[in-house]
Amino acid sequence: MRVGCPKEIKNHEYRVGLTPAAVREYVAHGHEVLVETGAGAGIGADDGAYQAAGARIVATARDVFEKADMVVKVKEPQPQEWAMLREGQLLYTYLHLAPDPEQTKGLIGSGVTAIAYETVTDDRGGLPLLAPMSEVAGRLAIQAGATGLQKAHGGRGILLGGVPGVLPAKVTVIGGGVVGLHAAKMAVGLGADVTIVDRSLPRLRQLDDIFNGRVHTVYSTIDALEQEVFSADLVIGAVLIPGAAAPKLVTREMLSGMKKGAVIVDVAIDQGGCFETSHATTHSEPTFEVDGVIHYCVANMPGAVPITSTHALNNATLSHGLALADRGLRAIAEDRHLRNGLNVHKGRITNKAVADALGYDAIAPEAALNVA
Repeated sequence: MRVGCPKEIKNHEYRVGLTPAAVREYVAHGHEVLVETGAGAGIGADDGAYQAAGARIVATARDVFEKADMVVKVKEPQPQEWAMLREGQLLYTYLHLAPDPEQTKGLIGSGVTAIAYETVTDDRGGLPLLAPMSEVAGRLAIQAGATGLQKAHGGRGILLGGVPGVLPAKVTVIGGGVVGLHAAKMAVGLGADVTIVDRSLPRLRQLDDIFNGRVHTVYSTIDALEQEVFSADLVIGAVLIPGAAAPKLVTREMLSGMKKGAVIVDVAIDQGGCFETSHATTHSEPTFEVDGVIHYCVANMPGAVPITSTHALNNATLSHGLALADRGLRAIAEDRHLRNGLNVHKGRITNKAVADALGYDAIAPEAALNVA
């Protein structure tokens, strides 16, 4: 198969779909790999590194999209990219379709077969291709929040960990999944007073064991959420419903009860955000203020640390990517976890959560692929 990797074009997106090491693996499997010139610049991998790994460098993204049987990316295709997709082609990347009707229309219209990293599953019920970026985003959320709390950035003027004789900042993490766990680890490590709010008692018990009493755990009710948000200096939104739009757990009305200069970091913004007042921002202009509360809602947070993020992502995506290159649609048909990753195929939505969020009728992946 001919595998293509274009340069990412989203605002301040420095990651790349394939590292030179990953290219070498595809070539070893007998595949031809096309890489757009400069695609790896953000991770310090020049065209020579890709050529040494066996890739062929092409001049433009159009060269990649026109010639590749499978396109491997990081972020969702932008309008000029989805216009270059075609029926019979595989797209393997993050999609986050639920809050993005325009991209969804573009993919449906192209006829492409699109596999979303964020809905591929594993035998434990996890999301293994989303997990590494959730780990990065969770840790970055605390760095971003700590910066936002500085007075020069509009925040309250609080040091996250405090100093002897002065209390640390209070951090509330909404959601105890991968993002929430790693956000809490970073916040605890910096000395903050951390509370994790979640609706799963088994998960709260697990988190209590992991942190050995160093974090507070609270069962999520409207009342409990209000209390925690009102008392927090920094709130991390770390809620995920796989494939679906994030629930709006913190309302506009709740902001009036928050401290002036408090910061919220909405890591769920890729799925529409879990704060009612959130809207996606970029690394160029990462924050905005509503009712005295600073909002950080960058939709590609891990793009800020592309070397770490790209290598972590490739570690997770490589095996499924090789399976797709080796066997094409048969790989999806034969692997239920890849079928869970299938979001669009020949103009139909194949993920129920995405279809429900956007008002489409879903077709089961098995039916779309004619799997017996």
